[in-house]
Parts: sequence; C-alpha cells; structure tokens
Amino acid sequence: MGDDLTRRLEAGVDDVDELIDLGCDLADAGRQEDAERCFRRAAAHGDAVAMFNLGNTLRELGRLEEAAATLQDAGAAGNDDAWLNLGQVLEDLGDLSGAMTAYGAAAAAGDSNGTLSLAFMLREQGERDRAIQAATEAVAAGNDQAVGVLACWRWCATLDPALEPDLRAGADHFPAARSDLAALLLATGRATEAREVLEHGAKLGEGESMLPLGNLYSSLGELTAAEDAYRAGIRAGDTYCHNNLGLLLIDRGDIAHAREQLRRGAAAGDALAAKHLKELLDED
Repeated sequence: MGDDLTRRLEAGVDDVDELIDLGCDLADAGRQEDAERCFRRAAAHGDAVAMFNLGNTLRELGRLEEAAATLQDAGAAGNDDAWLNLGQVLEDLGDLSGAMTAYGAAAAAGDSNGTLSLAFMLREQGERDRAIQAATEAVAAGNDQAVGVLACWRWCATLDPALEPDLRAGADHFPAARSDLAALLLATGRATEAREVLEHGAKLGEGESMLPLGNLYSSLGELTAAEDAYRAGIRAGDTYCHNNLGLLLIDRGDIAHAREQLRRGAAAGDALAAKHLKELLDED
C-alpha cells in the first residue's frame, strides 16, 4: 500500500478530485505532510473540499493558526462541514468568541453538532438558559447525543425521576447520562439495576461510570472491586477517583499509599482531596 501511495504521489497528479482522493489515502496512512501537499495543490484551484481537508491536516500537524485560517476559507467557499471543525480549532486556540461564532455558523447550516457544541460553550460561560435552549434545538434536529446531554442537565437541576426515559435514551450516546441514570435508579430504590447499568458502562470503558460504581461497591462492602473501579477511573482520566481511593486505603490502614492518592487528587484541583490530605497530614 505504501509503495502504491508513493507511486501515485510521484506520478504528478493534477486533477483536483484525484489529488483529494490521494490526500485522503495518505492521511489515512498517517502521511500527513504528503497529504498536505496534495490538499494544498487542490485547494489552489479554489476547491472548498480540498480547503476543508487541508485545514484538518494542518490541525493534525499541530499548526492550529494555519488550520483555522484554512477552515475559515473552506466555510466561506461553501463547505458547511468546515464550521464545526473551525470552532474546535478556535477553542483549542483559546478564541472562545470566535469558536461560538463558528459553531453558530455550523448550526445555521443545519449541523446539529454545531448547535450542541454551542450549547456546551454557553453552559461553560454560565449562560444555562441559553445552553438549555441550544441543546433543545439540537434534540429537535435529531441529535442523539443532545438527548443525553439535555437529560443530564435537567437531572442535575431537578433530580426529577420523570427524566428516566430521556436518560435511558441518551445513555449510549453520552456517558454521563448512563451514570445519571444509575443515580436515579439508586434514588428510587433500584440498586441492583443501578449496579448493572454502571457495570455495563465500565465494560464500555466509560470513565463516568467508574467513580459511582466504586462508591456503590464500597457501600456494599466489596472493597477490592471498589478499589479496582477507582483505579480504572483514574486510568480513564477521572481525577476525583484519587480522593475516594485514598479514603478507601485509609480505611485499610495503608496510609502511605492513601497520602499519595490524596496528593495526586489535590494536585489535579480536587478541593475535597486537598481537605482530606490536610486532615491526614495533621494527624501525623
């Protein structure tokens, strides 16, 4: 395959569509610099698809400012898919206002993922009513992930058991919906089903299920399983698991390792881990 790609690249292709096809094949093979050459030659003809692919390749290469400029050109040239990617690149660059504008353009072009991305940004900025409105629009546009997002936000605000159908519908599309579904099941006396829901999420590798699963195991006295769940959560990037693992290790009398877990949680910004670490150090 590599020899064939090299042969095609050295053949001096000039047709725009052939250049784009070759660029895509090169990108799939991990040859991003060669893909850039193809997409750039095609984009020089004003092709919006080539600009879009060039922008994505520049992003893969870590050249974010160039990627943003190219994706902007692709969107302006009529490639509506470019707006969502532009928003993501601008977020990476810290240009939140520009990202919101790009996501708005994606939404206006009918991309419900743009609408949902805009909802996330609005929520992060504290504009919760507008975030809910945007997420609701994404749901109306048929976005499955938005169903889970909206259900989670409403559950966190209301703890309304009537949200169970929406949480179930969104669980396979937004992992936090699965963990919130388990919380609802626990709150309504269905611990066995809650356990099944969280164990399924854990098998899927969803970090959002690990901490509540560990807590559930711990409450049942299954401490080895709880420890395994917390450690899996840490591997999945949930830094709050450090605190819970630390407390479990304290109960086991393993103070040295507990101190290390709490220190890691505190370093990651978990105020509760910092509090428990201070208490532990004060006891020494």
